[in-house]
Amino acid sequence: MELKLFRTLWGVTAPWTQTVSELREAGCCGIEARVPHTVEEQQALARRLQTSALEYIAIVFSGGGVIPAQREMPEQHLARLRERFEAAKKLNPRFVNLLAGNDRWPLAQQVDFLGRAHELAQQYGLICSFETHRATSLYSPWLTLEIIAQLPQLRFTADISHWILVSERLLNDPCDDFSPFIERVHHIQARVGYDQGPQVPHPAAPEYRAALAFQQQFWQQIWQSQRERGYRQTTLTPEFGPDGYLHHLPFTNVPVADLWSLNAWMARQEALHFHQFSSQSGEENRNDPS
Repeated sequence: MELKLFRTLWGVTAPWTQTVSELREAGCCGIEARVPHTVEEQQALARRLQTSALEYIAIVFSGGGVIPAQREMPEQHLARLRERFEAAKKLNPRFVNLLAGNDRWPLAQQVDFLGRAHELAQQYGLICSFETHRATSLYSPWLTLEIIAQLPQLRFTADISHWILVSERLLNDPCDDFSPFIERVHHIQARVGYDQGPQVPHPAAPEYRAALAFQQQFWQQIWQSQRERGYRQTTLTPEFGPDGYLHHLPFTNVPVADLWSLNAWMARQEALHFHQFSSQSGEENRNDPS
């Protein structure tokens, strides 16, 4: 199995040529970014992807943004998805990473909506990976497990930093069994969360060693499951970001770290981690074309 690294464009303000140069230096093969809203922006992104020979993971929000419009109901989300999936299809993404639904809906409504969203993606010929994210239908690990019991066909993007924050602890209690979820993860977003926040100040800091180790163990369980499911490639996006995630010094509002340095460190670290995983499993010694 091969690891394919992607760069998030969340918080990226550098010129495109610099962005591409940096991501290639970090070992990334493409970008993970939102589907642009206008036709002109979509065409510009398509040209950039083709010119730079980059792969693309498309990000779509059923609620219009990270925080869904609270008055909107599932039918409005589905109407938006039709338009967003149509736009995504034209960009030929590897798959769509979908932030879906609203955390305020009751379970029955969540299940009905997510099932219909999955079917809609299939109608457009898109692979859809549902992201675990606060404010969405999958904000809670416990609710997600209940949804899986009724919709086992769903595939997921694992960003468990959100679940750690929601649960206010590392999810490593003997009672915690996430096998049904791990067995359905399609994509990993590698941001390190901790019990009081979705993003540590720096993943290399020794005071967050336990948080990093737990999440790396979780990601390795996903790799093991994917290999058993026959995956020839696995995708991972380091996703440290701004918008209150990146820590700032009080009064000065100075960031405690450079955002790209965090993601570049994470990319290198997980490339090494994956190499160790493959070596321990004996995969590198096989004559496997993947």
